Amino acid sequence: MSEQNEDILVAEPKKKNLWREYAESIVIAVLLALVIRTYLVQAFKIPSGSMEDTLLIGDHLLVNKFIYGTKIPFSDKQVIKLRDPERGDVVVFEYPEDPRKDFIKRIIGLPGDVVEGKEKKVYVNGKLYENPHEVHKETEIIPKEQNPRDTFGPVVVPADSYFVMGDNRDRSYDSRFWKFVRRDQLKGLAFIKYWSIDGPWYQFNIRWRNIGRLIN
Repeated sequence: MSEQNEDILVAEPKKKNLWREYAESIVIAVLLALVIRTYLVQAFKIPSGSMEDTLLIGDHLLVNKFIYGTKIPFSDKQVIKLRDPERGDVVVFEYPEDPRKDFIKRIIGLPGDVVEGKEKKVYVNGKLYENPHEVHKETEIIPKEQNPRDTFGPVVVPADSYFVMGDNRDRSYDSRFWKFVRRDQLKGLAFIKYWSIDGPWYQFNIRWRNIGRLIN
């Protein structure tokens, strides 16, 4: 029995227009960037000295946006949550008095905690709380009647809220002045510096030792 050979025709795929390929690549890249920025990691730059000496003006950092859980669009359901915020976490959040602005501070008081300040010393639930990263660059003690910077409270942190302060205690505008940060205002946990520059970009004074340093 003779074997018959059959010619099978395979249609060649149509070549995509070069501009269409570029457009598709750009769209995919933008979508990936949006997903990463919305749910995973976002970059921020430090513009002020309220977190010195932990974070300096010109530090660029990455924020983990899923560690506390991210919301599914158009719902209140959270996914990818790894843990709850903890005392000592350095967090980025929507400024409660203007959600268009992002602030970065350290969590001092958790829900239900009683926080009080007495002449630059902070007490949590009646016990002195000292963080190794806090600094005081001014010796003057401001009376509570004039300003809550050095003496405030006691205040009770509401449910699903946090009391935050800057590490540069004498030069930080934080919960001592405008109270609390709600859980849904937290954007994420700052975890690493990926770039650091002292002064304007054109001077190119790079702080090499800060690059790649973990934030704690």
